Amino acid sequence: MMARVRGLSAVAVLLFSVLLLAACTDSGNDQQSSSGTGAGQEAELQQPKVVLASTQAVPLVYTTGKPTFVTIGTGGISGVYYPTGGAIANMVNLKRDKYNIRATVEATGGSVFNINGVLAGDLQFGLAQADRQFQAVHGLAEWQSRGPQKKLCSVFSLHPETVTLVATDDSGIRDINDLKGKRVNIGNPGSGQHQNSLDALNAAGIDLAEMEVVEVKAVKAIRMLEAGELDAFFYTVGHPSAAILKVTRGERKVRFVPIVGVDTLFVLHPYYVPSRINMKYYPGAANKGEDVESFGVKATLVTSTDVPAPVVYAITREVLENFETFKAQQPAFSGLTKKSMLQGLSAPIHPGAEKYYHEAGLQ
Repeated sequence: MMARVRGLSAVAVLLFSVLLLAACTDSGNDQQSSSGTGAGQEAELQQPKVVLASTQAVPLVYTTGKPTFVTIGTGGISGVYYPTGGAIANMVNLKRDKYNIRATVEATGGSVFNINGVLAGDLQFGLAQADRQFQAVHGLAEWQSRGPQKKLCSVFSLHPETVTLVATDDSGIRDINDLKGKRVNIGNPGSGQHQNSLDALNAAGIDLAEMEVVEVKAVKAIRMLEAGELDAFFYTVGHPSAAILKVTRGERKVRFVPIVGVDTLFVLHPYYVPSRINMKYYPGAANKGEDVESFGVKATLVTSTDVPAPVVYAITREVLENFETFKAQQPAFSGLTKKSMLQGLSAPIHPGAEKYYHEAGLQ
């Protein structure tokens, strides 16, 4: 009798996997990038309508058998991504008796690493900037040679991440154009902030050859700034940021530099939005009072068609059903709403997440 039950279960899981793969893949974007990754090419791409895949035959939970282990790719331990991934994992782990899921987090190099890890199956979920999600779906930037990544699926979006420019007060940098001739960190290659920095500099008409460019992770850049080895650094991050708060309290006086006059970004890159940094979070900064203008992208949680719908359903449900608790985890989530968590998504929504959104009346 038990052998027969196991046989039926195996057939059911196999049938479900085929249905899931077809559903999410069919909803992908079929546009192919044949050459170039420049701004003009992205401008020609329409922001895709996020197509919801079918939720028929999607079970709610796996309650028997071996536990399902999932890993969430995050970012550096000093940023917002790492504790965000931890909060998501903790919520699911608290319901391990219900979902039979064991979630862990991994500190990573950020958006590109996480998307590639999810696509390769090394990670089941990853936090990634909306611009990187957009590029992967359309086969741009790092994914140009591989074409559109149709396995990538959205789960939900989170806080806005602001492209932040921090400079030492004694460097005389008061505007993005003052970066010429200075030692500036633009982020480690492959990170979201690296591309954001390049986009900001291009929009401002600044060539990399006009600066002494450094390409390291934000944590190292902060140490270099404090040691007098840098004049400024870019950091795409949600605010308030513990890492940036630390540097504003250091011995070297620092200030936030506005990034303005880059309106072409919003036309050329549909995932960018105007953003502001609230100075109340950083009383130790040299500039006081008014918010600092910049631009940014939303942070998103992504997965792939290979991850079973019950697993994605569990992640989505626990975060949304415990929304106020989740929101309280980070000051960066202060403006978060359930509705806003479905905005800024370029990849098709995974059937497991969609099932919950329909149940909750969010779609």
